[in-house]
Order: sequence, then C-alpha cells, then structure tokens
Amino acid sequence: LALLDDQNQPVKASEAGEICVRGPLVMDGYHGLPEATAETLAGGWLHTGDVGRFDEDGFLYLSDRKAYMIISGGVNIYPQEAENMLVTHPKVMDAAVFGIPDDDMGQSVKGVIQLVDPAEASDDLAEELLVWLRDRLAHYKCPRTISFETQLPRTDTGKLYKQELITRYSAPTPAG
Repeated sequence: LALLDDQNQPVKASEAGEICVRGPLVMDGYHGLPEATAETLAGGWLHTGDVGRFDEDGFLYLSDRKAYMIISGGVNIYPQEAENMLVTHPKVMDAAVFGIPDDDMGQSVKGVIQLVDPAEASDDLAEELLVWLRDRLAHYKCPRTISFETQLPRTDTGKLYKQELITRYSAPTPAG
C-alpha cells in the first residue's frame, strides 16, 4: 500500500495521495481493455482512484475520490472536506461541492446545498453559509458560490450523483 502523487512518487507524511496497492492477489488487468489496464496499473501499482493520507500513527484516512479533485489556479482541492463541514450547519441537510469550468482559474469551487427547510433558500442564506464556511476552512477550499436544490440527486444506493450536478452547473447559461 502506498500513497502516490501524479508522477507515481510517494507523498510526504500527512500529505494526501492516491491510494495504490500491489501484491500477488491484485488483478493483472482488464480483459480486452489495454488502455484502461495501462492507466490503472501504472508504475507497477494498482491505482484505486481513492485519495487518502496517513496520520502520525500510520492510520490511513480516506478523503475523496481522485476524480472529484478540483484544480483551481494550480491548487488541488478535495471537496469532501467542505462537504463534511457544510452538513454540520443546522440549516443544511445535504451538500455537494465540485469543480466547474472557470476561464481564469481552470476550475472554480461550486457548492450546491439541500436545506432542512427548502423555503429558506435565498441569496442572503447562501452568503451566510459562505461566510460561516470561510470561518472554518481555508478560503481556497470553500465554494465561490452556493446554489440550492430541493433534493440532491442520489443513486438508488444513496450515493451522491455528482456528475449530474457537475453537468447541470457547468452548462453555459443562455444569453438574454
């Protein structure tokens, strides 16, 4: 087990990296899919797509999926941290944080919130939540904007369907 960066090098202690494994019971490839095999088994390691970090006692903590990582202005941002914090706010029932296209930064951080009481959704509450979150997290990890949904999309098993939100909020708005 190793935590590796994008160049297949081990990350420093307490830094986040992709969780990679190797050993005799690890698969040797995808049948008939050489490109997927090469990507997944790069550098002699099976790349899981999960991101984690080791604490000072050697315990592994999962932090997010690599596919959900936001790159804004060259900085890697893992949205799970902001999501975990947002759902502790008493007015927030559920939260999704993800990257959307940004001409200047590559991606910007977007938050979509499901409130306990959907009738409270307003621009003022969005600003209140942004200020509240910035008091608890580094500003670059916080959404630049927050929108509200009456219910966040989830799969039948309860997993947040982020791609639907990413697609919806990344779509260009019509001029008019």
